[in-house]
Amino acid sequence: MSLSRTFEIAQSGLSTYQEALDVASHNIANASNPDYSRQRTVISAAPSTPSANFIWGNGAQIQDIQRVRDTLTDQQIRDNNQKYSDNNQRNIMLGNIQTFFSEPSDNSLSNTISAFYNSWQQLSVTPNSTSLRNNVIQAAQSLSNQVQNINSGFDSIKSTLVNNINSDLTTLNRDLKQIQTLNVQIYAAQNAGQQPNDMMDQRDKLIDEISNLANVNVTYDSGGAAVITVGGILAVDRTTAMQFSANSVNGKIVLQNSNGTSLTNLTGGELNAFTDIYNNKIPAYQSSFDKVINQIMNGVNSLTSTGYTNTNPPQSGIDFFDSYSNGVLSINQQVLNNPDMIAASSDGTSGNGNIASAVGTLINQKDSSGNTVVDNYTTLISQIGSETQYASNSAQSYQLLLNQLQTQKASYSGVSVDEEMSNVLQYQKAYEASAKMMTIANQMLEDLINIIQ
Repeated sequence: MSLSRTFEIAQSGLSTYQEALDVASHNIANASNPDYSRQRTVISAAPSTPSANFIWGNGAQIQDIQRVRDTLTDQQIRDNNQKYSDNNQRNIMLGNIQTFFSEPSDNSLSNTISAFYNSWQQLSVTPNSTSLRNNVIQAAQSLSNQVQNINSGFDSIKSTLVNNINSDLTTLNRDLKQIQTLNVQIYAAQNAGQQPNDMMDQRDKLIDEISNLANVNVTYDSGGAAVITVGGILAVDRTTAMQFSANSVNGKIVLQNSNGTSLTNLTGGELNAFTDIYNNKIPAYQSSFDKVINQIMNGVNSLTSTGYTNTNPPQSGIDFFDSYSNGVLSINQQVLNNPDMIAASSDGTSGNGNIASAVGTLINQKDSSGNTVVDNYTTLISQIGSETQYASNSAQSYQLLLNQLQTQKASYSGVSVDEEMSNVLQYQKAYEASAKMMTIANQMLEDLINIIQ
């Protein structure tokens, strides 16, 4: 074995452990980075050389710089991300819907409905009283205002949902473009024999972000590019990054890619929550709410149209409510202009309050399904409340599971400063030993030269 080989072996040790120290330093620098995957230096013997009936070693080399990552944990985090985000946003948005119903409270619609029917009962006792007639109008106006406020609340929530959807799509489209760029860079690096660990971390961070927005599926092609589907359709690979938009079709929000293909298999993430609430939940709630208001309006009008006013002469065929359309419960303008136009009498005599009494009892009248106005309204409030509570409980459960998975990920892929410092000391000693070997070989060479001279 020649001195030149000794120099080469010592040099391989110096370069190998210098690179190992660089990797350890990189790990330590990213110890607080939650998106960083710990890198592990794999050191192996350099290829040996057969010579003079011996196989001579050639020192050490960096065989690989491994990215420590558990793909199963990654997949579980993404699966639970989309479930948590879906339920968390449902809890927030449905909670906002609960808020403008104000149940239970002194200003709740249920109390306003009761006050409206009570005002008719009070009028039935003294049907000629102008102040009691004004009380009926005021109670009806309070009911009308609250109905309009609730319908305006639905419109406001829908507007917020559209804004949220567009914001999420902007994030989604941006992330997909970045992932495609990273796919190209990772492919080029791997073809050049490099290990693009940090770029892979950036890509995984973007994939995790997308999993908060929608259900995703991730596979990898032979070149290491991530092939991602969103809502069941291709979103990005090495050559393509689809762009998504929201379009209104028959009053519903439809998410489509740049080819016009709809996300028909959207099952999770914020986008699923937003579109489902916009397309399904709010229309169902509004339909149930409209049923309650129409039940009130039609019930009152069916009686007042057969009664008589307190005018001279008494008039008949006067509806108390004019209409309920576009979220507005309108009171007959004739009634608003003249309280005596309230048809409280059943026979036209001034002291008769039978119609007013009958209207007052409508609160207990059952519809074709056997439900009163209060029953139908209570069912609606209970439905909103139970769906909100379910979303809240589900979000909390998925959050706990995510916390456990994140802890598991950190313990496997995260950086332990103590472990890295131990590696640093180990590499430092190996580096110093290689340097010492270089010094010894240099001294031997000088000795040899001196002998020859």
